[in-house]
Amino acid sequence: MSTQKTVRREAGTVEENALRLDRGKAEQIVEALNTDLAASYVLYHQLRKHHWNVEGAEFNDLHEFLGDRAEEAEDAADDIAERVQALGGVPVSGPAALGEHAPVDFEGEDVYDIRTSLENDREMYGDIIESVRDHVALAEDLGDYATSELLRDVLEELEDDAHDIDHYLEDDTLVLESATN
Repeated sequence: MSTQKTVRREAGTVEENALRLDRGKAEQIVEALNTDLAASYVLYHQLRKHHWNVEGAEFNDLHEFLGDRAEEAEDAADDIAERVQALGGVPVSGPAALGEHAPVDFEGEDVYDIRTSLENDREMYGDIIESVRDHVALAEDLGDYATSELLRDVLEELEDDAHDIDHYLEDDTLVLESATN
C-alpha cells in the first residue's frame, strides 16, 4: 500500500489543459460538467434501486429496462468525468460531494410501487435534461465544441429514456383489472 501523502491535484481546481481552452472558460465548463457528473450518479443509484426492487407482472421487462438505464447513466458519468479531467479539472467524487453538486435529490431508501418509482425517475430525468441542455449551450457559447457534442449525446439518451418511461406510465396494460384487486 502506498504511503504517499502528496496531493497532486486539489478538488475544485482547474489547471492549464492540453486542449488549449482558456482556463477561465475551462473552469466554467468543469463546474457545469461536475454538476452533470453528480446528477448522473444520483440517477444511477435511483435506477439501480428500482431495478433491484421492481415486482409485478411487468417485472422482467422493467427489471431489464431499469438495469440498462442504470448502466447508461454510469457510462455517461464516466465520459463526463474523463472530459472534466481532460479540461484540467478534478471530477467530483464521493457520496457527500456528489450530493452537494447534484441538481437532483435521491428519492430515499424507501421502496415504492413501480408506478411511483417510475414517476420519480421521470421527474429526475426532466430536471437533469434541463441542466444538461443549459450546459450544452454554455459549452457552445464558450467555444468548447467537443464538450457540447459529448453533452448532446448524453442529452439524446436522457430524452429517449424519459420518453420510454412516459410509455411505461401510460394506462394501457395487459394486466386484468381483477388481478390488481
